[in-house]
Amino acid sequence: MAKTSEPTIIKKYANRRLYNTGTSTYVTLEDLAVMVKGEEDFVVYDAKSGDDITRSVLTQIIFEQEAKGTNLLPVSFLRQLIGFYGDSMQGLVPSYLEYSMTSLTKEQEKLRAQMTDAFGATAFDAIEDQVKRNTEMFERAMKMFMPFPTGEGAAAVAPGSEKKTAQPEASDLDDMKRQLEEMQKTISKLTDKP
Repeated sequence: MAKTSEPTIIKKYANRRLYNTGTSTYVTLEDLAVMVKGEEDFVVYDAKSGDDITRSVLTQIIFEQEAKGTNLLPVSFLRQLIGFYGDSMQGLVPSYLEYSMTSLTKEQEKLRAQMTDAFGATAFDAIEDQVKRNTEMFERAMKMFMPFPTGEGAAAVAPGSEKKTAQPEASDLDDMKRQLEEMQKTISKLTDKP
């Protein structure tokens, strides 16, 4: 279906069936995933109540993809994300994640093209390595937002010293800055090649 300025309306019925009003056909979660990948905008409404349930349907699509073995979200990231629910940082997380994903998406196509030009068929291995490094850096950045330590170090914090743990250690920040500079240098080198 051609892209329009208005999002396609999908209605979800009580029998869990999804109806695409743009094509007048029933669709599946897989069909909606294809629409997302094709950058076709849609909104999902509960047919009975009229409530916007787009967020829960998109979450279902992610769940389905993860259940198929297409594991994109590391377990540690999911645990950290769950930890932010009800936390004082909860309001910051959505905008931070949206900004991060927007930046990654903008750079993705440039990086793919440069890697393919530079390395040919092995470019995707290099991209996978870069994604792993980005994920590790992202997880470290998310840990900086954690107000209290978790895991092994949590029991070692003395009462009254919680304020110190809310701030990231200088060495962690320096390490992240160094890694970010290395990534920027690598990207710059790739963009400078004819």
